Amino acid sequence: MSAAVKERSREEYKAQEERLRTVWANPTGWRYWTSVNNFQIGLWYGSAAFAFMLFAGALALLMRLQLAVPDNDFLSAEFFNQAFTLHGTVMMFLFAVPIFEAVAIFLLPPMLGAREMPFPRLGAFSFWSFFLGGIFVCGSIFFNAAPSTGWFMYPPLATDKEFSGIGADIWLLGLSFIEVASIAAAVELIVGIMKCRAPGMRINLMPLFAWYLLIVAGMILFAFPPLIAGDLLFEMERMFDWPFFDAARGGDPLLWQHLFWIFGHPEVYIIFLPAIALMAMIVPTFSQRPIVGYSWIVLAAVGTGFLSFGLWVHHMFATGLPQISLAFFSAASEAVAIPTGVQIFVFIATMLAGRVIFSTPMLFGAGGLAIFVIGGLTGVMVALAPFDWQAHDTYFVVAHLHYVLIGGMLFPVVAGLYYYYPLIDAKQLSDRLGRLAFWLMFCGFNIAFFPMHLSGLRGMPRRVFTYPTEIGWDWLNLISTAGAFIFAAGVLVVVLDVLRPKHRQPRGELNPWNAGTLEWISEPEENWGVRSIPIVRSRYPLWDQKDLARKVNEGRYYLPDAEEGWREGLVTSVLDAEPIQVLRVGGTSYVTIVSALSLGAAFIALTFHWWIATALAAIICFCAVIYWLWTGTGEIPEKPEKNVGLGLSLPLYASGPDSVGWWAMFITMVGDGTAFASLVFGYFFYWTIHADFTAGIAGPDAVWSLVAAILFAAAWGLMVAARTFNRRGATAAMRGLLVLSLLTTVGASAAGLAGPWSPGMEPTRHVYPAIVWILVLWVLAHGAVGTVMQAYCLARSLAGRLTPKHDMDLGNVVLYWHFLLVTAVITFTIIGLFPAAM
Repeated sequence: MSAAVKERSREEYKAQEERLRTVWANPTGWRYWTSVNNFQIGLWYGSAAFAFMLFAGALALLMRLQLAVPDNDFLSAEFFNQAFTLHGTVMMFLFAVPIFEAVAIFLLPPMLGAREMPFPRLGAFSFWSFFLGGIFVCGSIFFNAAPSTGWFMYPPLATDKEFSGIGADIWLLGLSFIEVASIAAAVELIVGIMKCRAPGMRINLMPLFAWYLLIVAGMILFAFPPLIAGDLLFEMERMFDWPFFDAARGGDPLLWQHLFWIFGHPEVYIIFLPAIALMAMIVPTFSQRPIVGYSWIVLAAVGTGFLSFGLWVHHMFATGLPQISLAFFSAASEAVAIPTGVQIFVFIATMLAGRVIFSTPMLFGAGGLAIFVIGGLTGVMVALAPFDWQAHDTYFVVAHLHYVLIGGMLFPVVAGLYYYYPLIDAKQLSDRLGRLAFWLMFCGFNIAFFPMHLSGLRGMPRRVFTYPTEIGWDWLNLISTAGAFIFAAGVLVVVLDVLRPKHRQPRGELNPWNAGTLEWISEPEENWGVRSIPIVRSRYPLWDQKDLARKVNEGRYYLPDAEEGWREGLVTSVLDAEPIQVLRVGGTSYVTIVSALSLGAAFIALTFHWWIATALAAIICFCAVIYWLWTGTGEIPEKPEKNVGLGLSLPLYASGPDSVGWWAMFITMVGDGTAFASLVFGYFFYWTIHADFTAGIAGPDAVWSLVAAILFAAAWGLMVAARTFNRRGATAAMRGLLVLSLLTTVGASAAGLAGPWSPGMEPTRHVYPAIVWILVLWVLAHGAVGTVMQAYCLARSLAGRLTPKHDMDLGNVVLYWHFLLVTAVITFTIIGLFPAAM
């Protein structure tokens, strides 16, 4: 190649890079906080999660001071209960899950060879929802209004307004807001991993981190909705006196325990698996060889996620359940140790097969695994019903929980922080401070929590704020308190290491650990995931594909430019990662923060029963979301396809299963269906515990229920017909069918309402009418959303934004109606025929 050609090539790449930098530039001022760049969102998410963790840790130290000596009056009983409840709540809901969502949003785009996650505005909305909900819940303790009945909120104490005060409402509504954020993040992660991988990165070539996050995001879809359903029942009892957990009127507090622990035990693995994902990236790097048994560890992770949903009852062994239930869930609890052990043995095998470099990240990772193994051994103990009857609600369980969560989650997170910190500003954290922090944390943790096994076996119950001298718990608690402060000193060293000024520290290498995965290609100061989107042929492409990093950063692969001024990435096929579309994502917008603020305001106002303020905030949120959808999705491009480089042209628009929007709708509705299934579970739970489920109360009118089911089916049929006519170019017929479907939906909703209304079912009288009304209101709420979607499609068609070739919106709405039809038919069949038909 001549010198002139080389110079022209260099100038071309510089021009392309400048256009990319302009398109992906960070905004300034207030607009910075509405940015939708994945690097910024990940850093905000992570910083907020760590701040909440430090807050919860401070509460833990206050509790340890109170328990250090007998008969202590350092804290009042009420403040201790508030601190105890908030500590568990923050650690489980505001740190453990959000920190991995933060890491995923930060790491996944470059790790997958992508430019951006598919819904960056959804990621920004998720962050602001999480942050605002966390501030609301944590701030309540400064007004003596924090929840005080435990982070698990067991009724009947938590449903008693005089005992629990407004704190229970703050917990329920605040965390419901946070759960919305978690599910939104899960949708984005699943779609991003499935549809936005670099060309050639087949599903069996994905980094293990992506595999683990895909499994965890799927678990969130099935674990969080039961808790949302339980929150709905709980708040309806507190706010309107519907007796879901009141035994005197047919309810049962055990239903809450079932719904909570259907969420709560998978939650432990939702926390643990992403930490193992970090280890799956760290261990091969510092062993300098690929992971041993890639397929085995993937299967083990899938097995762990699957089995975790069959363990929830082992939290309820002491509630008097039938022996057959105890035997089944005890066996399942033992079985989950098998795939968990496989993952740990894979790491050991990789270390033995390579030459291990015990750096600071490796030290934290190995120490965490050692602690987790001890927690796993005590987990096998409490999974045995006879032992659990003795140790239940004692400090033995507290010790087990912390060995599993801190060993299995916090230590790997700190390992990941030291490992991935160079991606933030191309500088490393201090190895000397890191090792000091590790030994303080490792020794302090074991000094703090190992004695709790002994105090628990000596009979010390959980959730006591003081104890007498003569019982023999005093010296064990004093040792635990000393260990807690040593552990806190180690955490403080990590914080100081992160916050210390580093402006005099020179920039390090782009890949200081010689890692083999794609995330180490990206320049920290750039805002796109990768300079150009590569072709991947290996699980460790930086090790196996010669000069890949150089070629990517020279723009020699796909989409090296942003000539039209859009933020663009590639959409690929699910299994083989074949390129199928150029995806254009939205840029900086105020709409995400307006949506989150208004939704948060609606939840907060609802907590205090400010009905007008709730309605106003909900209206603002609704308008913001409609504007968001109208301006941010489904835009008709200026041309049908684009040359993405290497001789390949791809379409700029896709609908149906090829589009990321279709996948997002499908995944969201799976989570929605899980919440609905939880409510149906509640209906049949009440039937199983009562000889006369209805208590002699007349059920819904079967005729009205049948009419409602038929009309919802008709509305669904009209929607399917509207999609068909639109594809044929019959636009006028499509619009007419949309209007007819909307009117039919209104009629179906009216018929559904008439079912329980006509016999005068009073939901405050007994649990039977209450659970019937909940199911009906669930369908009606979804019917109302369906009518909004129908009107939205009609408006898009009239505005010329929905055409026969550009029908993504209509296809997604029809997909929603598939799920709505199933929900409506099941609901009206159950309430109309059961138990009357029995």
